[in-house]
Amino acid sequence: MKVLIVQYLPGGESSNTKKLLDAALAVLKSGKADIETLDLVKDLPDFFTPERIGVYYERNYGGQQVSVQKMGYMAKMDRMAAQLKAADMLILAAPMYNFSQPAAVKAWFDSVMQKGVTWDLNPGVGYVGLLKGKKALFLSTSGGQYEAGHPYEHCISLTKVHLGFMGFETETVTAGGINQFPDKAAGAIAQAQAKIRDVLGKWIN
Repeated sequence: MKVLIVQYLPGGESSNTKKLLDAALAVLKSGKADIETLDLVKDLPDFFTPERIGVYYERNYGGQQVSVQKMGYMAKMDRMAAQLKAADMLILAAPMYNFSQPAAVKAWFDSVMQKGVTWDLNPGVGYVGLLKGKKALFLSTSGGQYEAGHPYEHCISLTKVHLGFMGFETETVTAGGINQFPDKAAGAIAQAQAKIRDVLGKWIN
């Protein structure tokens, strides 16, 4: 099984989200998973510029052949999309920033959510995810406590939409209220780590 780890952990060793990812890696390394890591702190995704959006629409929507120079504009986006498509399982680890995904994570989704690569448009059906049969686990922590449906929660919900749109079967494990309830932080992280071991234990066995 090929597992792609996509992480955005600018807090480094002090990152609470890293504690969740470490629990996942411990399970994966105990098995026979082929692990590949994309660190978005070190390999920041490209943003859409006028040049990139032009090539994307010409190529992915218009089906046109584009020049080598134009293809170069999309090189990093294409590399990240191909990397995701080649994986059997995705583990995405990133904290909530200002109630949603960090900008680097959103840029990564903009890179990999490509028409004809990870999703498509079927005239008779509508949107179709092209990564069906793959699993994704989203790991995240937040300083505040934001349950599903909370007006400030736009991180977990948006990530689930993105992954589901591409066809992934998705699970999320989060630890919230780390700053809001510091006396409960260790327990929240331990509970999340236990859930991660349970989910991955079922997925890889």
